[in-house]
Amino acid sequence: MDSCIFCKIIAGEIPSSKVYEDDKVLAFLDISQTTPGHTLVVPKEHVRNVLEMSEKTALELSSRLPKLARAVKSATNAKGLNILNNNEEVAGQSVFHAHIHLIPRYDSNDELSITFTEHEPDFDALAKLAQKIANEVTA
Repeated sequence: MDSCIFCKIIAGEIPSSKVYEDDKVLAFLDISQTTPGHTLVVPKEHVRNVLEMSEKTALELSSRLPKLARAVKSATNAKGLNILNNNEEVAGQSVFHAHIHLIPRYDSNDELSITFTEHEPDFDALAKLAQKIANEVTA
C-alpha cells in the first residue's frame, strides 16, 4: 500500500472526520484546525499536486468546492472563507497528495495571516511576463 497519509485516510486505514465523500472526492477536517472547521478536500486519485493533476481530476475536485465551501461557512457561522492550495514544499505543501484547504474566517484579527505586498507596478515587465506565461499555456 502507498505510504501517503491521505491515501490511507481514503482507504479507511486511518480515521478521519469526514464531511463529504463520493466516488472521486473526499473532504475531511484537517487535524491542525487552523481555524475551527478547517477542511481538506482531496481527490481520491493519488496525484502529487495541481502541477501534476489532469484536467479531468481538476474538474472533479473543483466542481465540489462551491458546495463544500458554502457548507463549511454555514455550519461554522464563519464570516468568510479562504480557499488555499499549496504546490511543492517551497509553497508550504507538506503532504504530497493534492488537497485544497477550506479555512473559515471569523475575525480579521485571527492568527492566520495571508498578505500581499503592494508596490508601483512595472507594466512593461508585467506585459513581458504575461506573454511568457501565455506562450507556455499554448505550448
